[in-house]
Amino acid sequence: MTTKRDYYEILGVSRNASESEIKAAYRKLAVTYHPDKNPGNKEAEEKFKEAAEAYDVLRDPQKRQIYDQFGHQGLEGAGFSGFRGFEDIFSSFGGIFEDLFGFGGSGRSRSRAQRGADLRYDLSLTFLQAAFGTETEIEVEKTGVCPTCEGSGCKPGTYPETCRQCHGSGQVTRSQGFFTVRTACPVCRGNGQVITQPCPECRGNGRVVVHKKVSVKIPAGVDNGSRLRLNGEGEAGAYNGPPGDLYIFISVQPHEHFERSNTDIIYRAKVTFVQAALGDEIVIPTLNGETSIQIPKGAQPGDFIRLHGEGIPSLRSGKRGDLIVQFDVRTPTNLSKKQEELLREFKRLESGKLTTKLKNILKGASSSSHAT
Repeated sequence: MTTKRDYYEILGVSRNASESEIKAAYRKLAVTYHPDKNPGNKEAEEKFKEAAEAYDVLRDPQKRQIYDQFGHQGLEGAGFSGFRGFEDIFSSFGGIFEDLFGFGGSGRSRSRAQRGADLRYDLSLTFLQAAFGTETEIEVEKTGVCPTCEGSGCKPGTYPETCRQCHGSGQVTRSQGFFTVRTACPVCRGNGQVITQPCPECRGNGRVVVHKKVSVKIPAGVDNGSRLRLNGEGEAGAYNGPPGDLYIFISVQPHEHFERSNTDIIYRAKVTFVQAALGDEIVIPTLNGETSIQIPKGAQPGDFIRLHGEGIPSLRSGKRGDLIVQFDVRTPTNLSKKQEELLREFKRLESGKLTTKLKNILKGASSSSHAT
């Protein structure tokens, strides 16, 4: 069983500390260990929860009296078991964070501004659009600020009214054991205000579904899986919170002739065995149009030449890669009789060369043997 630390020790205050001293100590710890400032830091999360529990007890005269007399066991006997998580903390505290960090005013709780959700849009590009960049317009369906009530949720000309249940505090109290517990008001949901005459367009939500056309500038060199972020083009935030972002996920269509390898592109040129043997000048496509290249004599399948600077621009440097022309030597089919005759003659000549070469080798070997 884990032993809980002393609440006064956690906040770093004496046992006769005043309410203002306790609040100041907790404010310092809350700012230091707030989860938004320490994403993924488990130790900071535990310290934030620990400080919140200590402050929730010592700020309340009844809880503090029980703790001073009977310690942690006394609180557990009175029904206080601490917080289970961040949502429990923020929900139970209600106006505490407003008092500490300056949200709202006049003792009235206000809904915390909430950032809008991020959106995803899948965009398909042609090979050339990805290579050279482009600018396009997309249409996004999302929630936007209601134009009728400008996000207030109220019918034009009307305003929210103070909640009669919590009198604007956003909290209600109920007895539990020896002390009272404050929770978010069920009527106004912690807002401190209720909308009695909701906006007819958004029905009090303050947001409506809109279709917006967004201009997207695609940089040269994007590839499959590239992701662009458009700040503020996501869902509208609640309670005048900032909007989310729009993420553009890129997919690139395959090209008829080219394959991509980082910033290089590969073109496989179909070459006849005659062209490979004798060499030839051929015309090939490039990203910028057609150009002529020379096939070297005796080119073998898989051999290639490199055209520098004819590839795809780098996203970082803008420097273009190369065009790699790979020779795909093809064996002829459906030969005419004349072609077959010529190939047989070629074969005969090759065989003659081989025979002569072999004879010369044998003759040289024989001469060496006699000399010995």
